[in-house]
Amino acid sequence: EYTVPPALPEKIIRWFQENKRDLPWRQDQEPYHVWLSEIMLQQTRIQTVIPYYQRFIEAFPAVEDLARADEDKVLKLWEGLGYYSRARNLHRAAKEITVHHGGKFPGSYAQLKKLPGIGDYTAAAVASICYDEPSPAVDGNVIRVLARVCAMKDGDIHSPQSRKQLTAMLKAVYPDANSGDFTQGLMELGEVVCVPNGPPLCSDCPVHSLC
Repeated sequence: EYTVPPALPEKIIRWFQENKRDLPWRQDQEPYHVWLSEIMLQQTRIQTVIPYYQRFIEAFPAVEDLARADEDKVLKLWEGLGYYSRARNLHRAAKEITVHHGGKFPGSYAQLKKLPGIGDYTAAAVASICYDEPSPAVDGNVIRVLARVCAMKDGDIHSPQSRKQLTAMLKAVYPDANSGDFTQGLMELGEVVCVPNGPPLCSDCPVHSLC
């Protein structure tokens, strides 16, 4: 039976607070900014996303501006990012937030999940980063980090069943405070230290002793 070491959150939070990369959507905890970045980062690398994100925020500074925009303009700004259904859902969700929520993002994982184009991962990311809700956001990076920490070898760790198991394991240790830093720290660790291509940089890893 696999379990996530209880000391994992504290070590990752401390590491993230000291080492986090300076990214434009990390300047605040505004749900609109976090949500936009998470949707853009699906299937797309950070360096590619940054200029798109900046242009988008310039064109639509608030979620209401995005809601009022012409779909053609939204798609034009998205050009080159691919997976255009993301842009259409973004536009639909912005309208829903503006019309049904008075321009304010829903404040919980359960409510966020009801919006167009927001699945488990994005709902958990926004809920934890913006509202400090202890909701595990489990993507490929997080799965890889946890599978290595827990020495999981059995079966396909990317199967829906494994994802469910990992989410439950992670939920058991999720901190009540600094949930957002834990969420971002886990992702960051998978992106820069516990990397997918090539050997992990274990000597730089804050959880090496637990792994």
